[in-house]
Amino acid sequence: MVSGRGGEGNSPPQASRLVGPLVAAGVGDERGAALIIAELAANAALHGRVPGRNFRLTLTVTGPTLRIEVRDPRVERLPTVRPAPEPDAPRECGHGLLLVEELADRWGVVPELIGKTVWAEIGT
Repeated sequence: MVSGRGGEGNSPPQASRLVGPLVAAGVGDERGAALIIAELAANAALHGRVPGRNFRLTLTVTGPTLRIEVRDPRVERLPTVRPAPEPDAPRECGHGLLLVEELADRWGVVPELIGKTVWAEIGT
């Protein structure tokens, strides 16, 4: 298991670099895992932030499966997949979970007493 906290000095791109050693060991797809980590970490940083509390990234390997978990302190803001944008609509934000849904073998959200964990699995 690899784990880290997001906050000052830590960013979604830095978090996505944690996946390299796992993929080198033959677990999952590096590009897909890095994109999923970056998206879930960015969502936690943007939408799950509470002053003084960070998000937590946990990577777990079980057999051929890489499980990515991002926990943040806001339970009242559960993520939802938005419909794909129209071809001529701006695509700057708001559709990242479509990417997670496409790249992950499965994903979900676990509401907790304080906060939530958004998880995705690849390599199953």
